[in-house]
This record gives sequence, C-alpha cells and structure tokens, in this order.
Amino acid sequence: MLPPIFSTHPPAADVSCLPMQSRRFDLQGCCLLLGALFMLLAAPPASADLMLYPTRIVFDKNQRAAQLELINNGQETATYRISLVNRRMSEIGEFSTVDSPLPGEQFAGALLRYSPRQVVLAPGTGQTVRMSLRKPADLPAGEYRSHLQFDRVPEAGGARSLDAQGPKPIAGEMGVQLKALIGVSIPVIVRHGETAANLTLAGLELLKPTAGQAATLAVVLQRSGNRSVYGDLGATFTPQGGTVQEVGKAGGVAVYTPNPLRRAKLALQPPAGLVLARGLLRVTFRERPEAGGKLLAEAAIELP
Repeated sequence: MLPPIFSTHPPAADVSCLPMQSRRFDLQGCCLLLGALFMLLAAPPASADLMLYPTRIVFDKNQRAAQLELINNGQETATYRISLVNRRMSEIGEFSTVDSPLPGEQFAGALLRYSPRQVVLAPGTGQTVRMSLRKPADLPAGEYRSHLQFDRVPEAGGARSLDAQGPKPIAGEMGVQLKALIGVSIPVIVRHGETAANLTLAGLELLKPTAGQAATLAVVLQRSGNRSVYGDLGATFTPQGGTVQEVGKAGGVAVYTPNPLRRAKLALQPPAGLVLARGLLRVTFRERPEAGGKLLAEAAIELP
C-alpha cells in the first residue's frame, strides 16, 4: 500500500525522530527491552534537532560553489559527522542505500568536495558547510545526484546514569532509557550540459476514505528525459454548477533519474460540506514557487 504524500518539506530532508523516553518495567520484560535497545543502536545516527537550509542543493550551468547552513535547535551540544552517500528512489518514493549503480544511475559523489567533515554545535549555534564542484573535461551530459548525510555522533562515554536522567526505578523493576538517533540527509544534484525532462500525470483514481482517514487521490507521475523533476502537487474539485475548490496539496515532490515514474497518493482535505461527487477532480504538478511556479503537467477525472 502506497504511503500518502503530505504537504511538508523537507522531504528531501527525510527527517523523523523518536524522542527520548523513560521506560519502567518488571524483570520479566527485560529481554524484550534489550532486544529493542539493540535495534535502536543499530539505526543510522543523527538528530531531529538539526535544522538545515537549504534542503536541497542543485549545481546548474556554470555554478561551482554552494553552501549549507546548519543550526542546532536542541537543548544539548551535539556532534555531527558529514558524508556523501548514494541513494536510489523506489517507485513509491522510498530511498535505499546503493552499493553499486544500476544502468542509468549517475552519482555526484566523485564530483563534489565539502568542508568541514564534522561539526560540534552548542545549543542555538550554527555552522556553514561549503561545497565545491569539480567536473572532468570528458564528463557526459546529464544529471548526477548524491545525498549529503548528517550523522549524530554518540556522546563520549556512552549513556548517562539513570540517576542523572530521571526518576529512579522502584524496587523489583529495571529502568532503561532509550534514545533513538535518526539519519538526516539532503539531495545534492549536478546538471551538466543539455538537460531536459517531461512529465505527465496518469492513473488518476479517487480512493474512498476508510474509517478515520481522509479520501486520497492515486496518481502516477511519468517522467522522461535526462534530468529529474521537482515541484508541488495540487488538487482542485469543481462540482457541477459550482466553483473551483482546493482539496489537496503536497509540496516538494520529486521524481529522480533514472526512474521513469513515481506512484503517489495525495491526501485530500475538502472544505467542510463539500462532497467529492458529481464534478471534475483536477490534479496539477507545478515548479516550486521559488523556481517560477510553472505548470508542468495536469490531468483530470469526472466523478459520478
């Protein structure tokens, strides 16, 4: 089942977090908790308290340098290790790590230099990361992409004692405090030579709401050309004899090369009293406002 697309960005900044929580349980639950602890420790480290701007970097035309601003929005000093990684997007927009490229995949890591490689940020402070681009003379035209990854380095000396972290466990119980650290990354794109892309929207289908959930619009974004597309999805509904109403929006949606398509579900939120029936449901894909907001593709379906 495809995950809905919501109107949030970064996405490309792929941020999620599990806040620190204190757990108390009896000794019979010890094995279950330790198993969960090992799973969390194996997760890629980083912090949801790290703010990034911009949330994507694009080297186009003659641009050879860029910079990224980091801010520690948390309450503790944090150390972040910075690296370039290669990732592959699936048809439903999920990312996976790439060990070796498939035909058509072109990564930017070998073309990029950046500094620093590690930063220490006190609460409320920032740091600039500078990037530069070096293209070899024989570089084929096209688009190259890698992701700049920020991993939070665990505190020196390991976890603090439970006495320092919060209430003590009562007699006969064990207390363990878990802190999950989740990876944060942004795409870095290099475009060289002549690049272009076309986009069409197909496969429109209104999926009826289930209990406790809103209706969703299934749509297939079909991409062609030698560059990615990036923009905003929007949906409007025009009832018979009525006026146009906005019913859904998702910002920062990408279809990366070499993917020919992306399958998505757009969560719809019609105004109170508006029934999605007997009218025209229209979906559009536009460039981001900062890129001009140009309409790149549209499609519509009649709802009985």
